[in-house]
Amino acid sequence: MDSKKKLNLGLAILPIAAMFLLVIIGYGQLGLRIESLLLTSAGITATLAYWQGYRWDDIIDSIVSKLAKAMTVIMILICVGGLIGTWMFSGTIPYMVYWGLKLISPQYILIAAFFITSVISVCTGTSWGSAGTVGVALMGVAAGLDVSLAAAAGAVVSGAYFGDKISPLSDSTNFAAIVADTDLYNHIQHLLYTTIPGFILATIVYFIASHTGLAVSSATPEKITEILQSLERLYHFNILLILPPILVLWGAVTKRPVIPVMLAACTLAIAIGVALQGFTIKQGFNALIDGFNLSMFSDQGHSATGVVSDVPRLLNRGGMFSMMGTILLVFCAFAFAGTLTLTGALTVIINRLLQAVHTTGQLIAATLGTTILVTSATCDGKLALLIPAELFKEAYRRMGLDNKNLSRTIEDGCTVVEPLLPWTTAGIYMATTLGVNTFDLLPWAIQCYTAVFFALIYGFTGFGIAKTTPQNSLNKKEIQREIA
Repeated sequence: MDSKKKLNLGLAILPIAAMFLLVIIGYGQLGLRIESLLLTSAGITATLAYWQGYRWDDIIDSIVSKLAKAMTVIMILICVGGLIGTWMFSGTIPYMVYWGLKLISPQYILIAAFFITSVISVCTGTSWGSAGTVGVALMGVAAGLDVSLAAAAGAVVSGAYFGDKISPLSDSTNFAAIVADTDLYNHIQHLLYTTIPGFILATIVYFIASHTGLAVSSATPEKITEILQSLERLYHFNILLILPPILVLWGAVTKRPVIPVMLAACTLAIAIGVALQGFTIKQGFNALIDGFNLSMFSDQGHSATGVVSDVPRLLNRGGMFSMMGTILLVFCAFAFAGTLTLTGALTVIINRLLQAVHTTGQLIAATLGTTILVTSATCDGKLALLIPAELFKEAYRRMGLDNKNLSRTIEDGCTVVEPLLPWTTAGIYMATTLGVNTFDLLPWAIQCYTAVFFALIYGFTGFGIAKTTPQNSLNKKEIQREIA
């Protein structure tokens, strides 16, 4: 017999409210480290769990269980660090930046970043892959053109998640259709109602920002020329330098295992760096682990003097070791998420939400609220799709709504919202890979948050809501009693 104390609604809300307040005030206003705030939130939640009757071993087991599921993500983050370091070593990223500076005007960098990452993510189905390859290069172009890095990062994230949301190759898109019991292509077609308006709005905002100087302070032609000349002097540019990203994109399209493909791309980049740039294998492994540094050119007898200040800032980065701080953040986030799962607080809150549902608009709002809540509290995108789908599936059926409304709504509240939360794995990945704080890029990630507003508008107006014939003749009161 379970002797654990049950939570009422107030106690269930307490740890989540405490976490949000700590992040908003401590991180947003006071500039405190988010790791310490998440650990404080985990401590508050652990105290609640202890009051319920759980002991330290129970809490640790729950946290370890969460972390075990996140180990693949952690290993991918480590590989991303190695990827960036070795691609600097080979000249791959500098080569893409070089052509980006030559071909892209400062006025069109935001739109270019948005469109290019959109195309790549639609073709590959991976937001992480598009942001970690062309996204990194586009950030280098933005730095060279004196474009706001926050705006550029927001455009990259918007484009990356545009494809992640509607690509038939995306794992989250397939998973959302599966858990909501709907056809994949019907799901994607229905997603266009909230995705295309966001795409158009984002394009307009990026165009206006570029032409009004809100995000662009055009670099002088002299500065751009100096950067180009510096890169030409340091590297031997060759079309072969694009082979590592082609390998990664091929792996994404053909659904190969991510980690072996990334490690193979690192190996290929090291080989190219040794063969074309004249570096040693030892320097290649140093770039893989510690990151690339401009001093490697001097070690080889190449002159690295006289380069403009933007070049070291562009090149000196990457390495597996650079991801250790990010991994600490993952551990702190899952310490909170694991403890929260143990308390059962989410179940209490969601059950209360279900009792308040009376209309289609309220059902859509409750689904969105639940999905965002589970995403932020569990830091697990798959779980945030699964739980609302299981909880609300019957409610949609009872109200005569097609299940593709459910699959669209959970994607609007999870897939594209997850990278906007700085403690989730997606938020951590995007901020670390692009080198921009999550809260700084958030206002510019227009594609990601507009879907929520369009979903609410459609829910309360009835536009874009697919209906089915109710499977029984229950009247409204009976329907609500069944839902409750």
